[in-house]
Amino acid sequence: MIKAVLFDLDGTLADTAPDLGYALNLMRRARGLADVPLEQTRPRTSMGARGMLAAGFGIGADHADYEAMRLEFLANYEANLCRESCLFPGMSELLDGIEARGLRWGVVTNKAERYALPLIERLGLATRSGCVIGGDTTPHAKPHPAPLLAGAERIAIPAPACLYVGDDARDIEAARAAGMGAVAAAYGYLNGHDPQAWRADILIQTPVELLAHL
Repeated sequence: MIKAVLFDLDGTLADTAPDLGYALNLMRRARGLADVPLEQTRPRTSMGARGMLAAGFGIGADHADYEAMRLEFLANYEANLCRESCLFPGMSELLDGIEARGLRWGVVTNKAERYALPLIERLGLATRSGCVIGGDTTPHAKPHPAPLLAGAERIAIPAPACLYVGDDARDIEAARAAGMGAVAAAYGYLNGHDPQAWRADILIQTPVELLAHL
């Protein structure tokens, strides 16, 4: 019996792609380069700074300038954390439906707490979310199950009674490793992959579809 739902943040709970893309384009403008269209950066959004720098500059962690550029990107993002970020269409209805059923919900993300916590607050969810577990809350990030287990512990619900919703293969892997039901958010960023290939327990095309499974 499901008693709680835990959500990934970027690409699942909220559409943060515009602000992450803006942070990247500030870097490009500073170098005299044209903006990268949102359509090009959106699929990489769930990969954070690594994915955005790959989309905007074609560099990876092995590049000599990567660390300095990563810090520049994160500084830009922190200064523009919630310009356009918003809940995905239907997410408000889903959260209302979860609460109306007397269930708990929370957030488990690989985004560091210094970004995740203020973002959840600016989205108006800080007093509603039972937990916000960041990528640095535990010693491990997803796909390790530790963050999901920490979320379940924080909201005092056993892991097998939780669903975890995410838009990346690592989310499904983490859910399985934590003993939670795995829900693939096909409306999310997906990192260019087909979510059907992840073999999640539930595949939803819109947030409100999850209500039928609660």
